[in-house]
Amino acid sequence: MKTTPRLHLEETLSAGGEIILSREQGHYLTGVLRLSSGDAVRAFNGRDGEWLAYLATVSKKTVSIRCERRVAEAKLPPDVDYIFAPLKHARLDYVVQKATELGVRRLRPVMTSRTVAERVNLDRMRANVVEAAEQCNLVHVPEVLEPQKLEKVLGAWEKGRSLVYCDETMVDHNPLESLKALRVPTAVLIGPEGGFTGEEKALLKSHPFVIPISLGPRIMRADTAAIAALTLVQALAGDWGTHDNS
Repeated sequence: MKTTPRLHLEETLSAGGEIILSREQGHYLTGVLRLSSGDAVRAFNGRDGEWLAYLATVSKKTVSIRCERRVAEAKLPPDVDYIFAPLKHARLDYVVQKATELGVRRLRPVMTSRTVAERVNLDRMRANVVEAAEQCNLVHVPEVLEPQKLEKVLGAWEKGRSLVYCDETMVDHNPLESLKALRVPTAVLIGPEGGFTGEEKALLKSHPFVIPISLGPRIMRADTAAIAALTLVQALAGDWGTHDNS
């Protein structure tokens, strides 16, 4: 069965509305996928839902689509943030894509004492988020925030939001017990490859909104820990279960 390609667009989507695609999107549809005038695509922008559309204009200079009808309403996922010390290159691409697939609402890079990546390419992160949303049938596209120092993030913490922090010293604790009373909004914090410093751990544990959890007896890489922790949160308090996340 042929899959209808999905496109994330910034423009407003409405019945009968015609949108000229970017050069890259036009080439992808007509040059890579070999679509032609009249072929179907699905378009979404995170605000107007998802729309069934058809290629309208196909030329060397212009490729456009025309929206026909809405096929899905815009719906936000549970209010779960993914807060992380940036990794390098391909591993950062991977974990950003997986966090998007796992349904986070925001991605928030934090700089810690042992963060290896000195700069964060936000444009690259946003491109990976869009690509993951297109591929995994999301109508929402997670927000990518500017990097901040860990101390600043904790100091301006949103009232009512919990913070799940993965603590490798809690090897004998069951994470399901630690998260039994978890509710959204929440956030999952994953540290750098070298771990948090003693001062950073003390700072985290000094805040009442922080919930430390164990991820078992093995020391995981940061990208693996992110997937494990986000899976636990979505299963217990997110949209994988029967919880009300409105």
